[in-house]
Amino acid sequence: MKRYLLWLALLSISYVAKSADTLTVCSPSGKICVKVWFDKDMRYAVYEHGTLILQPSEANMLLENGPGFSAGNRIRSSARKSVNDVIISPAPEKRKKIRDDYNLLTITFSKPYRVEFRAYDDGVAYRFLTSFRDSIIVQSEVAKFRFANSSAAWFPAVHKRDDADVFHTSYEEQYPLKMLDSVAPGTIGYTPILVTEPGGPKVAVVESDLEDYPGMFLGGTASSELDARFAHYPLQEKLTGGEYPELVVTKRAGYIARTKGTRSFPWRVLMIADEDKELPSNDIVYRLASPSRIGDADWVHPGKATDEWIVNVNLFNVPFRSGVNTASYKYYIDFAKRFGFDRIMMDAGWSDAADLFKMNPDINMDTLVAYAKEKGIKLSMWTLSYALNRQLDSALDRFNKWGVDFIMTDFIDRDDQKTVNFYHRIAKACAEHHIMIMYHGAYPPKGFNRTYPNNITREGVMGSEYNIWSDKVTPAHDVTLPFTRMLAGSFDYEPGLLNNASQKGFRMIEGMPMSQGTRCHQLAMFVVYDNPMQIFSGNPSQALLEPKFMELLGSLPTTWDQTHVIDGKVGEFIVTARQHGANWYIGGMSNWTPREIELKFDFLEENANYTVTVCKDGVNADRYPADYLISEGNVKKGDSLKIKLAPGGGFLVRLVKK
Repeated sequence: MKRYLLWLALLSISYVAKSADTLTVCSPSGKICVKVWFDKDMRYAVYEHGTLILQPSEANMLLENGPGFSAGNRIRSSARKSVNDVIISPAPEKRKKIRDDYNLLTITFSKPYRVEFRAYDDGVAYRFLTSFRDSIIVQSEVAKFRFANSSAAWFPAVHKRDDADVFHTSYEEQYPLKMLDSVAPGTIGYTPILVTEPGGPKVAVVESDLEDYPGMFLGGTASSELDARFAHYPLQEKLTGGEYPELVVTKRAGYIARTKGTRSFPWRVLMIADEDKELPSNDIVYRLASPSRIGDADWVHPGKATDEWIVNVNLFNVPFRSGVNTASYKYYIDFAKRFGFDRIMMDAGWSDAADLFKMNPDINMDTLVAYAKEKGIKLSMWTLSYALNRQLDSALDRFNKWGVDFIMTDFIDRDDQKTVNFYHRIAKACAEHHIMIMYHGAYPPKGFNRTYPNNITREGVMGSEYNIWSDKVTPAHDVTLPFTRMLAGSFDYEPGLLNNASQKGFRMIEGMPMSQGTRCHQLAMFVVYDNPMQIFSGNPSQALLEPKFMELLGSLPTTWDQTHVIDGKVGEFIVTARQHGANWYIGGMSNWTPREIELKFDFLEENANYTVTVCKDGVNADRYPADYLISEGNVKKGDSLKIKLAPGGGFLVRLVKK
């Protein structure tokens, strides 16, 4: 069968190009093949099961004051290699042991550069490697992705800010499905972008191993082609005003990067899936990233935290005035201790945003540090990226003194070369202080969490906070994210809102934010979404009224030995099973369409019995979305369970081995 598929692929290739410089590499099973040739410029095409799924597409790099790589060039030699490896993840967001099996094609050109193509059974990737003696200036990079006519994409178009150019973005957009030829020239979206072809597989375009180089956006062309776009290097910046100042670019260079002449460049990646459910568990982006640079990562401790910002510290049934103050944070510490959370986040307001050493007078850090230590709870701190960048060494020293091992830095909103280097510098400095970091207002990880495992998670997603001021975070959006944004790595959505609303009943209420969909829809996110540092954003005063629900939520792990997506469809629903030790956890979520899911426990260990806890939508959840039912029982391999999901519904199943 493999030989037959390979023969079909090679036969198809002969119709695309007849150049003598045609090279081919196929995945280990022969399922996916890449053909590369040189005809005035380098082009490649991708086949699955012998069928063309990526039309011939150009890849080139243009240097300043000189012709591009393709001009006057030719293929000098090529080499192939098969790799079978296992990567061990220190903070496993999908699985602990990651198979890394691929076939590699390396092409050497007459000019001082090479191109590598990797063919996996779940995708392909290529990158440039240069060997110039001196530093180089990259004026632009050509990366075209041509799909079949009538292709469509879940396209997160960037909306330009009033105070900056279009390359300033927090990477927090919806993912509407659009015909590719309807995306106008000048419109750009950030990766991953998921493309669907008529009768073909789903193909996600993304990148990996981004370093000392700007991130890749994809622009519309009014055709079924996506073209790479890059922010040019910043020459001048200005500091914005307001509560959270940040640097925005006011003048850019005519080039995108000034960099070393001998280096590897980011991978251009195509994830390929015949079925939607294959996408959320794909970890090709992690596999392609550079290995860890922090040495022994035993000090990296994933877990769960609380955060008070979304509910505006709006506590009730308390004998003190709630707010950003010592008493409120002690309350959060007590809550975390009771329900199995590892830490609390002290979000914006504990200090002056622009000066981490100008403390809020309502907070006594000595008292909080001592109280948290007594309770065995860690403190974690929010920072403004502008302030952290200026006060980095002294701030990290102070965090160490307080016992802080996890911080957030916020309002970055760029990925030009200078800003990408900021991410690396901050992560390296934090690692030297044994501090984990989460970036907010940030581009997706794109493998960065393999290189710096202390970058435990990122934002770069439209999540819970949007419920404060918009109605954009719908159940359909929630069940689109695992098939789109999550393909580039974990994200900090901050689920757990306890004011749950129907589609008609949703309102935007500051201090008492609602979420669209059911309580169980929110609960399921803790299993469905990749995030080794899950953050509960609900109101603890409200949560204390429902201890059984919170005990279940607090028992959930955040790292996984195995991940298996049982079923799912982009924008409609998803059911994900995860293993942690001997136990299993299953989360399911739906859009506004009610549905029934049948779980078959075929994956359980033979001759073992499990205690099953089920939290599912209550019978009135269609009208009162906070309605849920928790039940317990026993199951074994071969058993099955039917669960009904309300509109915007969800469920969580915990299987504990006896």
